[in-house]
Order: sequence, then C-alpha cells, then structure tokens
Amino acid sequence: MRLFLAIGLVMTVLLGCAATAGPQPLLPLSSLTIDTPHGPVRFAVEMAADARSQETGLMFRTAMAPDAGMLFDFHRKLFVAFWMKDTILPLDLIFIRADGTISAITANAVPYSTRKIVSAEPIRAVLEINAGLAESLGIEPMARVHHAIFGNAPGG
Repeated sequence: MRLFLAIGLVMTVLLGCAATAGPQPLLPLSSLTIDTPHGPVRFAVEMAADARSQETGLMFRTAMAPDAGMLFDFHRKLFVAFWMKDTILPLDLIFIRADGTISAITANAVPYSTRKIVSAEPIRAVLEINAGLAESLGIEPMARVHHAIFGNAPGG
C-alpha cells in the first residue's frame, strides 16, 4: 500500500511539473497602437504586469496572430534583460520609455537563445511581437506607442 501511495505522489509531482512547463494561460488583453510613417498600427496585447507572468512571457507558445503581442509593464523605469530560453517563436522586442516613445528594437530574437537582450536605458515596458513585423510595418525607434500605461491611449 505504501508503494502505491509513493507512486501516486511521484505521479502527482511529475504532472504538476509538466503543467508548469507549458505556456501560461491567456493574460488580460488590451489595445495598443504605434504611430508609423504608414499610419497607426494596432495590436491586441496580453498584459504581463506582474513578476510571475513576466517570467514565463511567451515561452512555449507555438503561434501568435500577426496583430497580437505581449506587453511587459514594469510599472517604473528600469534597465531590463530578456532571453529567449524556452521561447519557440522568433520575436521582435520593442523597448519603450515611460513617455511612450520607442527606445530601441531588437529584431528577430533567436528562439531558445540564452543570450541576454538588455535595454540600453531605463525603460517602462517591452512589447514582444512576431519577428520581422517591426521592419515590415515601419516601426522604428522614437515612434510613439499609445497605451493606457503611458497615459496616452486613444480616446483616454
């Protein structure tokens, strides 16, 4: 009987670990707009606004809609570092200042890489979108990002 209970406990622990080794559930969604020379570009972004959701981010996700992304809100200005460990999708990382302007873009971050991608200055947020979109949509440093966290959301 003890052996059966021990096996059940081990199976429970293993299943629990497997559950945490997958993508996180869909996070709260909001709308974000970026000004480009070609006009505004809109994204439906998941909000990674706490340490737990930011640690997982887009890890283990196998697809993302072309108009989707994840916005990491750090709630204050700070230097940040990202990596692509366990991230299947190639991504563009857009570093955004507290005033909503783009500081820098790291294009085509390599899936599974453990190389650190570091902000060049203290930033408020990072937007992750599918790789290549920043260039194809004309998103560039100094462009304005509109979202509630920057106090400049359209209509608000």
